[in-house]
Amino acid sequence: MEKRKRFLVDVGIEDLPYPIIVPSKLEKEGQHTVANISVKTRIMQEFEPIWIDKFINILHKHRKKTKVIREIDEILKDLVEDLKTSSAEIMFLYPYFVEKTTPVSKEKCLVKYTCSFAAKMSIAEENISNFFRIEIPVITTYPASSKDKPGGLFGQLSKVILTIQPAKDIYIEDIVELVEEHALVPIYSYHSEEDQTYLIKKIHSVEKTSVEMVDEIKNDSDVTAQTAKEIGVKLNSDWNEIKSSIL
Repeated sequence: MEKRKRFLVDVGIEDLPYPIIVPSKLEKEGQHTVANISVKTRIMQEFEPIWIDKFINILHKHRKKTKVIREIDEILKDLVEDLKTSSAEIMFLYPYFVEKTTPVSKEKCLVKYTCSFAAKMSIAEENISNFFRIEIPVITTYPASSKDKPGGLFGQLSKVILTIQPAKDIYIEDIVELVEEHALVPIYSYHSEEDQTYLIKKIHSVEKTSVEMVDEIKNDSDVTAQTAKEIGVKLNSDWNEIKSSIL
């Protein structure tokens, strides 16, 4: 009997909703949220009909762990081992809410940030690569406005996209605070009249473009040395990736 030929196939799943707990600086038990999980892997043909069942079983196995996001390496290892895969990648995309205090009224409000945590592994490389990505909306100066005219400066909504390699648990609150220190104005989900007056005055009187903001975050020696230690990340000269786009 002729032996059946074996070959590799690429399989994957996108946006599988799954409840997770994310480490939080303010909440001891972590913040509960819902992630959309995406998986890409290369497997032998014989595993193709059953790979999704195996992946769901692996998630089920880790469901009772305190923080599933901390288990991403173990989930990936189990996936590689159970499916005898040559490479695998898993990503958790999730919202995270940070409580912020408005500048004048000192009211508390929640702001949502879009985060993702991903892990990659292949048989060619023994180490697992982890990447954390966060999108932080801020206000920067519209580049075509002029500070030479009274009230000639205008603001624009920008989005800072920061990608880092975590060395240990990271606290999103610290990263948001770090970025917003270099923005013209942070984003709030609520502000009083007094807050609004203060923020508008600052936008029209202080200049800080998105390019200047990104350069400050990259080049601030205190950020790359001290803050890296504080928030528990490994930074290279360009933070892996940091950029700003206009919304």
